[in-house]
Parts: sequence; structure tokens; C-alpha cells
Amino acid sequence: MRPDHTRTGERAAGDVWVDAAATPDFTRLRSSLLRFVVPATVLFLAWFLCYLVLNAWYKDLLSLRPGGIPLVLLLAAGQFVSTFALTAAYNRYARRRLDPLAGRVRARLEGASS
Repeated sequence: MRPDHTRTGERAAGDVWVDAAATPDFTRLRSSLLRFVVPATVLFLAWFLCYLVLNAWYKDLLSLRPGGIPLVLLLAAGQFVSTFALTAAYNRYARRRLDPLAGRVRARLEGASS
């Protein structure tokens, strides 16, 4: 059974989160996050799936040696490079777009809990 906080003047923790989720800053934060994460995830998974399909069914193509290095090794290294590039891009995006919004949401929540 949930305690009744209305008698003591306190708000239930769930009410604070519901109110926070309804604020424009939180809505903007969530949409900004999804604006980066969804396309980045789709592109990375498509690139990875392409690598897997090539590896499974196009072995002749992957055995080519541009510059003396097998294409399969270049594509495998590309997976690592793209992972680090995506991580760096997300860090930059989060610093510039998400962190300021998250700070405002956090400040509002900390002000509401005191």
C-alpha cells in the first residue's frame, strides 16, 4: 500500500517524475536524444549487416586485395573505426545539445524535491 503523502504536504516521488516528463525541456531532451540515436543506430546496424552479408555470401569480393591488404580486413577495421567515430559524434552531440537540457531538467527536479 502506498503511503498518503498529501497529509504531510510531501509529494510522492512518482508525481515529481510525471510532472518532469510533461515539461517542455524534458520533451525537447527526449526528442533531441532520439533525433541522434535512432538514425545513428539504423545506419550502424545497416553497415554491420552489410559487412555480415558480404562476409557470408561474397567471399570472392572480400578476397580482393586493394593495396595488398584483403578487403575483408579493411572492412573489419572499418567496423572499429565507425564505432569510435560514432562514439565521438555522440559525445560531441551530447555535450552541445543534450547536457544543457538535462541540466535544466535536473535543476527543476532538484528544486521540486526540496
